[in-house]
This record gives sequence, C-alpha cells and structure tokens, in this order.
Amino acid sequence: MKLPVDQNLKIGIQTIHREPDDQHGPWLPKIDELVEFVQLVDNSGFDSLWVGDHLSMPLPFFDPFQQLAQAAVASRRLLLGTSVYLLPLRHPGPVAKQAITLDHLSEGRLLFGVGIGGEFPKEYEVAGVPMNERGARLSESIEVMRELWSGEPASYNGKFFKFSEVLMTPPPRQEGGPPIWCGGRKEAAFKRMGRLADGYVSYVVTPDMYRDALVKIEQAANEAGRKLNNFGTGHLIFTRVDDNYETALETATSSLSKRYAMDFRRAAERYAALGNPEDVAAKIIEFHEVGVRHIIVDLVGPYENRFQQIERFSAEVMPLLTALR
Repeated sequence: MKLPVDQNLKIGIQTIHREPDDQHGPWLPKIDELVEFVQLVDNSGFDSLWVGDHLSMPLPFFDPFQQLAQAAVASRRLLLGTSVYLLPLRHPGPVAKQAITLDHLSEGRLLFGVGIGGEFPKEYEVAGVPMNERGARLSESIEVMRELWSGEPASYNGKFFKFSEVLMTPPPRQEGGPPIWCGGRKEAAFKRMGRLADGYVSYVVTPDMYRDALVKIEQAANEAGRKLNNFGTGHLIFTRVDDNYETALETATSSLSKRYAMDFRRAAERYAALGNPEDVAAKIIEFHEVGVRHIIVDLVGPYENRFQQIERFSAEVMPLLTALR
C-alpha cells in the first residue's frame, strides 16, 4: 500500500501572536483586529487557518477551540485546524464534546491536529499529567473520542480512561468525526499515526525527514491492517518573505529566538522557508515533492508587519505555486 494523498496543494496560515517584547508590554488584542485578521486570510486566497496550543510558553496563546469558533463566524470558507492540540493535557471526554461543537459551528470544516508537546514541561505540571505518559494518553484519547463520536452509546476500558454506555450527542457534522492528524517526529509517533491517525502534520523537519516519516507511517498502517481511502499530509513551516535570504534569516532568527527562549538561528537555517518569493516557493515545492499536500505557513517577524507579510505572500509567492493547486 502507498499512502493515498490528495493531488492538489492547499495553503494554510498559522495565527500570528505578538512575541515577548518589553517595549510594548502585555499583548491586549482587540476583537475587531482578530476578525480583520481572519477576513484578510480568507480574502488573500489561503485555504485554511490554523492555531497552536499551549498552556504555558513565552508566547501568549489563546484557547484554540474558542479562537477557531470566532474564526468560523468571521469566515464561512476557510478550513480550520489545530497544529497541534496538546490532547494529553486534557481528558478526552470533554474535548470530544468541544470538537463536536466546533465541527458543527464551522459547518464541518474542522481538521483536528493533535500531539504530545513536551517543549515546556510546566504545561504538564499544571495539568497534573506525568510527561512520561504523554504518548500512551494520546493514543487512548484518540480511541476514546472516536468511540464518543459514533452517535451510539460508547464504552471504553483502557489504562487511563474507563466508561460504559455513554451517549454523546449530537454526533459530529463530519461523518466519523473531524479528521485527526497527528504530529510527532519519533518512531512511536509514526506507529501511532499508522494505526490511528487520518493524517500527519509536522514541523521542524526537512523534506527528507518527511519522506522517511511517510514510509514509516505506511509500514505501521500495513501492520495494523488498515485500509485508508485518504491520508492527510500537512507541514507547518516558519516563513519569512523578504528581499533576500540574509535579511529574512535575521528577522526569522530574532523572532523565533524570542518565541522559544533559545537561539533559533541554526534551526531557522535548516527548517524555515526564507528569502525572496522564489526562495520561499522553492522550499514549499520541495515539501510537495515528498508528499506534503497541505502547507501551513507561520509568518514570522515583527507583529506589526503581520498583515504586510500575509499580503506579500499572497501576491508574490502564491502565484508561483498555482500549478500545484
């Protein structure tokens, strides 16, 4: 079996937050500004809008479900995704209800990306979840949600979650529930994807790493005896469109180093799409060639330039990718 992927490329965008900056103080967003952002993304020709998820990190984060619920009203066209929701931090029962609700509010446009995180251990401390249980909890949580999304009384008897004859209604808008895409870069994650996931959404990987991951996911799906009609392939890539590579690299390094509270220069050089429009398009095409069919650009740089970056990517990079879409 070869993983069945879409033919055409979709282009999404990750929501943009203000990075830590002593000069500006706390970030206090305005509702009109958030709505304007979603509408600009929609009008600029993107296919989807994605939000990340953290309970605690240097970058300020909103709750992803509430953020996407607002976006579902501001745009009636965009697909809405989480990249990725840290599911092991929560009990999958209430999450299943939240996802059902968002699936209906968005009229079936939700792509539910999930992962284990771990870059910020304090998130697990405050949630009361041991970090060494992340992977096992994620696997069980996916199974729990699928049972609860069936529209029939559901039962589950696992290591972490147990319940009997629980009916959760209404069932999701999308048959079987929103597609569940998993993140991760380790062998256990690829085995989980092959066994349980509807797609793979990555970040900080190279095209070669992505290609190798799909081979491992396919092998795991074969071993699990799965017959897949479609498998989603997404990749979130840090992106900066500028006049040249050097300027883009400096801006990206400054931005990402603040976000992750570490020197991000070498990682930006290796993993990001940086430079003039041709440079950025070329990097995206590299990922398309190894099987990525949904690129999610995370436009890095000063918060004040976010709208300008969206407009520049739309006007100067998207036309270079028309043949793939």
